[in-house]
Formats: sequence, structure tokens, C-alpha cells
Amino acid sequence: MMGYLNMGLDALQTRLAWVATDSIDWKFYLQVCSWSVCLFESYLLLRQFPLYSKTEPPPVLAEHFKPETFKKSQAYGKDKAKFSLVSGLYKQVIDSLFLHYGLMAWSWRIGGKIIAKLGYGPEYEILQSIAFAFTLFFVSSLPSLPLSFYQNFVLEEKHGFNKMTPSLFVTDLLKGWGIGFAIGAPFLAMFLYIFKWAGNRFVPWLMAFLLIFQLSMVILYPTVIQPLFNKLSPLSEGELRSRIEALATRLEFPLKHLYEIDGSKRSSHSNAYFFGLPWSKHIVIFDTLIKQSKPEEVEAVLAHELGHWFFAHPTKLLLLSQIHIFTILALFPAFLNAPPLLRAFDFPPSVAAKPPTIVAFLLYQMLLTPLEAIVGILMNAVSRKFEYEADRFACELQTRLKDERMEDMGDRLGRALVTLHVENLSTVWVDWLYSAYHHSHPTLTERLRALDGYKSAAAKAKDVAEKKEL
Repeated sequence: MMGYLNMGLDALQTRLAWVATDSIDWKFYLQVCSWSVCLFESYLLLRQFPLYSKTEPPPVLAEHFKPETFKKSQAYGKDKAKFSLVSGLYKQVIDSLFLHYGLMAWSWRIGGKIIAKLGYGPEYEILQSIAFAFTLFFVSSLPSLPLSFYQNFVLEEKHGFNKMTPSLFVTDLLKGWGIGFAIGAPFLAMFLYIFKWAGNRFVPWLMAFLLIFQLSMVILYPTVIQPLFNKLSPLSEGELRSRIEALATRLEFPLKHLYEIDGSKRSSHSNAYFFGLPWSKHIVIFDTLIKQSKPEEVEAVLAHELGHWFFAHPTKLLLLSQIHIFTILALFPAFLNAPPLLRAFDFPPSVAAKPPTIVAFLLYQMLLTPLEAIVGILMNAVSRKFEYEADRFACELQTRLKDERMEDMGDRLGRALVTLHVENLSTVWVDWLYSAYHHSHPTLTERLRALDGYKSAAAKAKDVAEKKEL
């Protein structure tokens, strides 16, 4: 099997041999691609923007949105759209300037100077790569700090969502940088070591490493990293806990812990999710969701989440991500050994002659910008399909569990979704192309319409089953 894989990869590299020999203005190509994506995203925002001027919600939502609430929702959506348009263009200008003036080549030189002060030379490529990566990250992230501050303390504050203090903002930022270095440095070292150790046969080994890392983060993030920012407490005894535990037991969901998280510490937005390995799952519910919805409605939200587990959606998404990663890694060797690529981005001949792996990989990923935009649209389509399936699962619980108390699960889920949208002032008028590009979930109108269909189908299935019993 490995022999056939290597033969296929070798044939692919032969077809891409021109990358290492042809003189191409890669910088110009990247500028054109990145600006094309930016302008397309701006175009989508301009398509969406007129919808914020509508004075009434869609007919299916008319009874759920009070005029004042809908007005606030439209104002919030309009302000977010303005911010996204300006911030998107601002970031693109900054990125273009960094690209034009050779920030990456400068960061590689600074990384070399940093390790030189520690007594190491350029032969320590992995060490210099770590210094380079964090220099590049630090410098490139500075221009976006004012945007983050404005988003939290002006935009979100204006519409009543921000609960963060300036000191907490700074603390979160420093914690994020510290965690990024603590995890990123050893990850990058191992990532680059596999390249050096495996040579041109790195693809399967690197995929195995990345898969192990992904599965490790499934456990480490919610249990080690997230508690540094939020407090996870066992959900208190009561109706909600009893409902969720009973539902998990009947569906044979391997629930180990049921948590409440203090999401209100930073924002009044709400959510719920589960995580864990196949044999040990943990459910996390935001305190804001508990306050905003009734226990039976929160149970319906969790029924939807359990639908994702029932249909193995996380596993399917993981498999799709592995296909995506394999495709990226399979094409990379042609760019790894391509001096013209580095010379196009202002690297000196001495560095370009033997391209550092991390530099070649980052440049290669940047060149994939337009393709990654297309992949994002396709992944959104898959995600929306999974959301519909999870909604249908909740509606069909009565039939699956043969429990009349689940008969109104679809209605409860619909009410919960409406409450989430009302409380979060979510946009309800959405352009179809904007949604296809940006949204991993169907719109509220689409989901409520689908829920009506699922409820009708479930009722018919129930009648057929009852007639057969007679």
C-alpha cells in the first residue's frame, strides 16, 4: 500500500517540477489572489447590506420578533456589516504592505539574530524556525489589536453584549500568546522534525502526527486550556440536569460530565456543545443559554447536539479534514524544493538555495488562498447538511424512543432557536450567496421551514405505526 502511495506522490511531483525551475512572479500572483478574495467578500457584504434596511422580519418569524427587537437586530447586523467591510479592507491593506516589503524575509533574519544571541547558528533550522514563526505572528497580529478592542468595547458594548473589562481583554491576550507559545513551539518542532526525518516520504508520517495532535486537542482544549479563561462547574441538580441525563441514558450517549460554563463573563451570547472521545463525552452549556431558555427548550438544543453524535458528524468532518490535509501535503514537496519561490518573496539567494521548511510551507499555504476559499464553501455546505440531519433527529425522537413526551421536541427546538436568535439579535434576512460563503448553519427561516417538514413526516410515521399495531 505504501509503495503505491509513494509512486503516486512521485508521479505528482514530476508533473509539478516546473515550480522549482520556472521564474514566476509569485508575489504578484499572491497579491492578485488575496485581493480577489477580499474584494469578493466585500461584494458579498454589499449584497447583504440592503437587507438590514427591511422594516419587518420574514413572515414565518413575524410572531416571534417584536418590532423593537427586530429593529435592534437590524441595527446590530448593520453595524457588524460596516465593521466587517472596513476591517476586511484594512487587514488586506496591511497584509499587502507586509507582503510587498518582505515581512516574512525580515522575520527570518530576526529569528536568526535571536538564536544567534543564544549561541546558536543557522544550522539549527528548527530553532530558528520557531523564533521566526513567533516573530512573524507577533508583528503581523499587532495591527489587528485595535480592531479587536473596537469590536469588544465599542460595537458589542453598544448593543449590550460585551461583558469584558479592559483588564480581562489584556489578560486574555497575554494568556493566548503564552498558550500559543507553550503548545506551538513543541508542535512546530515536531512538525519540522518529521520533515527532516522522513525526507520525501513525510506525507503519511505527518498525517499521523497531525491526527494525533487533533485528537489530543479535543481533550486538552476543554479540560486544560478553556478553564484558564472560563470556569466550568458541574450543572446543578434540577429539572434540566435530570432531563439531559435521562435523554443521554436512553440514547446510550456515553455522558461522563455535564458542565455549566460562565460564558456571561465575557458576552451575553449563548451556546451549548459536547466534546470528548467516543467512549467518554462531556456536555457544556453556557449559563446564558440556561437563563434565556426553559429547561425543555435547552433539552431540545441538546437533542440536536446528540443528533450530531448519533450520525457521527464529528467523525465524518474529521475524515474530510484528513482528505483536505492529505491533498495539501501531497502537493507541497514541489514547493519545498523551489528556490524561485523564496526569491520571489525577497529571501536572499543563500536562504532560497536551500528553502527552510517552515518558510516554504507558509508561502505555499498563502498561495492556496483562492482554493481554500472554495474549500470553505464546500465545507459549509456539508456542515449545513449535518445541521438539518441533527434537527430531524430531534423531531424523530418520539418514534426512536417510543416516548409520547418527546412528541413536541420539534416545537421545543423551534422555540429554542427563535429564542437564541432573539437574545443574540441575530440577522434573519440573509442573502443566499453571503450565507453560502460565510455560514456553516442554515438560516433561522430555513431551519424552521425544515422543522415543519420533519414534524409532519414524524406525525405521519407515527400514524402508520399505530395503524400497523391495530
